[in-house]
Amino acid sequence: MVGTSTLAHGVRLQALRLYLVTDQFCAGGRTLADVVAAAVQGGVTCVQLREKQLNTRDFVAQALALKDLLAPHGIPLVINDRIDVALACGAQGVHLGQSDMPVTQARRLLPPEVFIGWSVETLEDVARSAELPVDYLGVSPIFATPTKTDTLPPWGLEGLRQVRQATTAPLVAIGGIHVDNAREVLLAGADGLAVVSALCAAQDPCVAALRLRQLIDAV
Repeated sequence: MVGTSTLAHGVRLQALRLYLVTDQFCAGGRTLADVVAAAVQGGVTCVQLREKQLNTRDFVAQALALKDLLAPHGIPLVINDRIDVALACGAQGVHLGQSDMPVTQARRLLPPEVFIGWSVETLEDVARSAELPVDYLGVSPIFATPTKTDTLPPWGLEGLRQVRQATTAPLVAIGGIHVDNAREVLLAGADGLAVVSALCAAQDPCVAALRLRQLIDAV
């Protein structure tokens, strides 16, 4: 069970439990702010803003709006990929993939209190992470998912168990996770669940988040 201990750069482990990764295209015409606000009401503990299509000005504006929305709830905002956007909006965290800025360089640029997540796609990545200044690992993808197709084959539950055995770092699982498989992903070793369409595409993101949070809290 994840407690309330603090990672190296200030984020509490509890903040990684139900981790929303945004996808405007899943929102069904709703604003991202409306989806995030509803999901937060349902129990989301962290929000990552992932925008591949926006220009820098609009990305920063979106990030600032979400940060203002999340701040009263004490929920950290994480920026995907873009160190410049994270700095511009004062985000609490950044998440980097294998093709993004190297973690060591990002760490030099970021304020010391900003935490860094890093996606791992192979056991070699997991081994390398022990030498890097990362605060949690994103195990990606657990199951096949249409929201992210530029990855290696899915880890599956057995792969996640292997990652858990290979590292003591906090693990956030992502990829094809929903209410029907969330419990088994946690039991396989994930400390937190990152979800995209399970919340962004839900008819009622508040209810969907509440159901996921209840499952998470019961494990």
